[in-house]
Amino acid sequence: MSHPVDPDPADLLRARPPSPLVEVCDDRFERYGVRLLLKRDDLVHPELPGNKWRKLAPNLRAALAGGYASLVTFGGAYSNHLRATAAAGRLVGMSTVGVVRGDELADRPLNPSLARCAADGMRLHFVPRSAYRRKAEPQVLAGLLADAGAAGAYVVPEGGSNALALAGCAELGGELRGLTDVAAVACGTGGTLAGLAAGLGAGQRALGVPVLRGGFLAAEIRSLQAAAYGGPRGVWSLAEDYHHGGYAKVPAELEDFAADFEGRHGVPVERVYVAKLLWALTHLLPGGTFPPTTRLTAVITGHP
Repeated sequence: MSHPVDPDPADLLRARPPSPLVEVCDDRFERYGVRLLLKRDDLVHPELPGNKWRKLAPNLRAALAGGYASLVTFGGAYSNHLRATAAAGRLVGMSTVGVVRGDELADRPLNPSLARCAADGMRLHFVPRSAYRRKAEPQVLAGLLADAGAAGAYVVPEGGSNALALAGCAELGGELRGLTDVAAVACGTGGTLAGLAAGLGAGQRALGVPVLRGGFLAAEIRSLQAAAYGGPRGVWSLAEDYHHGGYAKVPAELEDFAADFEGRHGVPVERVYVAKLLWALTHLLPGGTFPPTTRLTAVITGHP
């Protein structure tokens, strides 16, 4: 006798929210009277840490409830989102397709990130960068999905950021209500910050540290909140210019900083997002961004 699939990925993926909130003693913050807390969202799930689980879970719920058998999503060659989607598909028994930016990569050996996707069962489809940039256009998107053999799949956007994802990230903000003054998070596509800000309470604000160059993120966050809530929600701002050259760029000074933070606090620091967040917070201190007595929470969104 067959049994229906439980459509709740919170059970299927065995996530463990709320994630721990721990205070650490760091003289760089203490000299300014700022309390540093770490929201250990990297511990919420062993394979889908932090914002990846929070954004994917509502989309998986919708896909399973809608009877979809497969997921399709988008990302670059080093996309953490592609890896997370591949792992999620394996865990819930759904096939996955990854549309990868850069058709020149098709004839090259897979890098460790894409190799992990393939090992988790994701079928990779490489597309020209020019077409990838236009994937938001309905006709271009339809063509990309058809070419990838994913016309009937559930579509998860690049980075996992959509209205459903914001609902999941708003739960992160809800977990921090009354426990912090500022909640800071590294940003790729903006969905985590948009949801986090919406979930925080009165008197709290969210701070985003973009890891990509371009200055496009504020408009994306406003657009995401408009789609999810019909307009702005919460108080948020961006700290630009801490991307260290762009996505996946980890110069020696950032590597040294991350290794030092790990040594000080015994917390593993993911380099692409979390290291840039923590670097930005330490360098914002002298400018008075955080008044004395501020409870400043850094959201640890992933692990190495």
